[in-house]
Amino acid sequence: MTPRWRWWFIGALSLAVVIAAIYLPILRRNIRQAAKLQQRSEEQARRELTQPTVVNPSDPKVKAKLFWASGADDGTISPVTVELPLATDPVLRSKQVLNTLLAGPVDTELRTLPPDAALLAFYLLPDGTAIADFSEALATSIPSGIESEQMAVDSIAKTLAANVPQVRRLKILIHGQEIETLAGHLDLSQAFVVNANAGPSPRAAAANAAPQPFLPDRKR
Repeated sequence: MTPRWRWWFIGALSLAVVIAAIYLPILRRNIRQAAKLQQRSEEQARRELTQPTVVNPSDPKVKAKLFWASGADDGTISPVTVELPLATDPVLRSKQVLNTLLAGPVDTELRTLPPDAALLAFYLLPDGTAIADFSEALATSIPSGIESEQMAVDSIAKTLAANVPQVRRLKILIHGQEIETLAGHLDLSQAFVVNANAGPSPRAAAANAAPQPFLPDRKR
């Protein structure tokens, strides 16, 4: 190789290195964005498959209490009365109120749960322990911080307490798995106390339910 071609080769190689240095970060960013879009698409597909809850037209309309952010910017939540056709079966009733809670309030700024989160399954054990299985978005899309995480769990627990008196405790799963924390702070390893005493009817419990903090139930 002649000196002239050697310099041409070195120059071309240097130019290729510079171009790679410029475009490689852009390529990485595009790959990350594509991965996020794919994850959101998959999450949305799961949500579309699991979100709808069959509503019987004959179900009586009930003034349900749903708990969203109060808007006071202090981490508190407050009840909003919504008229819904609710089933008497506690499992179906729980799915109905939780899916309505997930759909969010009219004012989207008062949401307590991520808009792409979905309720995948709900079970109620004979001892009154409810198992609520949410999609990964509940943990990955919620703002990390004890206040936002506490608001999310409180809104779920208080909504169940106000509308489904058969639920005594609440265990939250993420995509079928137990996790230690919601998004790095709030402990999810234990069940949360919802109703210390089960009431005789959903309407009676909704009328008598009083707001109170929901702490992990340490009793096994």
